[in-house]
Amino acid sequence: MESKFEIAAVGYVRSPLADRKNAPRQGNEGAPDVDIEISPEFEQALDGIETGQDIWLLTWFHAADRSTLRVHPRGELHNPEVGVFATRSPDRPNPIGLHRTVVLDIGKCRLRVQGVEAIDGTPIIDIKPVLGAPESKCHDKHL
Repeated sequence: MESKFEIAAVGYVRSPLADRKNAPRQGNEGAPDVDIEISPEFEQALDGIETGQDIWLLTWFHAADRSTLRVHPRGELHNPEVGVFATRSPDRPNPIGLHRTVVLDIGKCRLRVQGVEAIDGTPIIDIKPVLGAPESKCHDKHL
């Protein structure tokens, strides 16, 4: 049974990264800070977003190969091939990107966010707050 869904971009990534070959694999691997340009009709949806807040960006990897079902993780041929759902490869049947980031600045229809590996022009399909307690770097329960 095949279902189809319609998803519209709410904005676009504005990044110095112009193509996939120069993009880091993950945001924490040297990705630049980027601007998220929100379409004017969605400006009110930004109400409540604050500088310093952790958010999830959901993107549509428009340059992805949607026929890919198996990959070598991280594109390294020495890694055994696995199903794409076991990886974070941008090439996948539904190329949805998930990026945890921090809001650095807010402007009219614009967010400046920290370290996102998406290339310039990548559509934003949603923005969600990160919920729950901040992750602790200290795992000692006795502190």
